[in-house]
Amino acid sequence: MLAQYEAFFPAEPGGAYFEPFVGSGAVFFHLQPRGLFERYSLSDANAELVNLYQVVRDQPDALLACLYDHAIRHTPEYYYAVRARDRNPGWADASPVERAARMLYLNRTCYNGLWRVNGRGEFNVPLGRYRKPDIYRPEKILAASRALQHATITACPFDSVLECARPGDFVYFDPPYVPVSQTANFTNYSADTFGEAEQRRLAEVFATLAARGCRVMLSNSDTPLVHELYAGFRIERVLARRAINSKAGRRGEVYEVVVLSE
Repeated sequence: MLAQYEAFFPAEPGGAYFEPFVGSGAVFFHLQPRGLFERYSLSDANAELVNLYQVVRDQPDALLACLYDHAIRHTPEYYYAVRARDRNPGWADASPVERAARMLYLNRTCYNGLWRVNGRGEFNVPLGRYRKPDIYRPEKILAASRALQHATITACPFDSVLECARPGDFVYFDPPYVPVSQTANFTNYSADTFGEAEQRRLAEVFATLAARGCRVMLSNSDTPLVHELYAGFRIERVLARRAINSKAGRRGEVYEVVVLSE
């Protein structure tokens, strides 16, 4: 899907350093090395993810020390003990570094790297099957930290971009996707839901930014609702690889859409 960004930025692609929770983060790491903008702003509704990126930016050495400890202690029993920490009332007092290391450790060792929480905000994905999980990679963390020095990182709702976006700015949205079926709607990315009302509000924000003169881009599932919401804009179908499906025969490449304001 990165090739679609060249519609706005026709130049040689940059390198992505940091893979967890790809989306707007992956777009940032693709664009930042190319020096296209003076400022970058990354935001997400998931406060734990925002904390992770802030720690990668500001405390990479402390994060690496915690990740090394996770790596050398990793076993199935250890995984489930770490996973259960957010059930402990004392977890609310954990340091930003501890929280960031836990999130990255779970991302590297859980089933398919899926981040899913229940209604109480508790992470509940089982252990994945990896011979050598990619837990401790100093070169990636340090490279990501250098790139993130150029970014502000905040936890805020998607429509807060209306307060700061200016004509000529590039805005990319990577929302929770519209489910392609009822059975596909089985995960919560955060404790808050993102249903049709939020999808419609996002489409309104997209149109407002486009009318303001921003260059706007959004990825979502290839569904009738998405085509309805963005009927006035350029919609391109792209193939994306997906590893998560209850039926093995439906894993692999699936169609998604990229919506562009120009």
